[in-house]
Amino acid sequence: MFNIVEKRRWFFVIAAITMLLSVAVMLVSTARFGQPMRIGIDFTGGSIFVLQFDPSAEGEREEIIRSVFVDYGLEGAIVQQLGDPEEHRWQIRTREVTADEVNDILGALDEQVGQIDRDAITFDTVEPTVGGEVARAAGLAILVAAVIIILFIWFSFRRVPNAIRYGVCTISGMLYNLIISFGFYSLMGIVAGWEVDALFLTAILTVIGFSVQDVIVVFDRIRENIPLRRSEPYETVVNRSILETIHRSLATELNAMFVMVAIILFGGATIKPFIATMLVGMLSETFSAIFIAVPLLVVWEKASEQRAKLQARA
Repeated sequence: MFNIVEKRRWFFVIAAITMLLSVAVMLVSTARFGQPMRIGIDFTGGSIFVLQFDPSAEGEREEIIRSVFVDYGLEGAIVQQLGDPEEHRWQIRTREVTADEVNDILGALDEQVGQIDRDAITFDTVEPTVGGEVARAAGLAILVAAVIIILFIWFSFRRVPNAIRYGVCTISGMLYNLIISFGFYSLMGIVAGWEVDALFLTAILTVIGFSVQDVIVVFDRIRENIPLRRSEPYETVVNRSILETIHRSLATELNAMFVMVAIILFGGATIKPFIATMLVGMLSETFSAIFIAVPLLVVWEKASEQRAKLQARA
């Protein structure tokens, strides 16, 4: 029988390296932008333009668009092209602007960049107070989810010795998944200008759900095997439980991953950050459930046994 649990130190080293890389990326983002991840107007407040220009316009549009906003005192405007270059669609994120400023900016863009399709204009404003409330709600939602997970697993495994350990190990795997997801999004913020928005929050909450899915399957099998394998060491029971459920976990995860990859390849530009974050979270969750959260149970059990032996000798 292949012993996954026996090689747990290697998996813990891999987990530590990937976590350090994620933290390093967030530190780089903090140095460049003042934030571990670039925060969108959904959280900070501000205005966002989505504009479609006349295809006949010539010139370096990104720099001209940016210069127009700079002329109106909006030096921090983030200018991004949406879709294919042939679509001539641009998104500009900036601080909150007034209705008069919007009209003046659009007029200047008409003159300096090209005619704007007025029917295709999208303009939204988020108040800073609303953005702050959303940020607080996001943090609270993650905290509440973690507490509910611990309580649910503790209640479900209350007849198993040291049931609280199952909940704590699940949260440990979940925290690893969150750090990896944050690191990925921070990297994409540096490379591709991705910003944290409401869809990112949805993706993170989905990753939290993923973090419980596979771990529960393995933990449930451990609960079933403990009374059936009383003669076997705890480590062997845990390893057997992983091997008995790993095929089911991988089949479920791969089916979802194939769909996500297809959406990333053929879906719209707006939804790609959301799907990519969920895909990375699912990859991380598959690794953490099998190679981190469950082996941590064995580490905890061995540490308890060692303490018991030392106390008995004393």
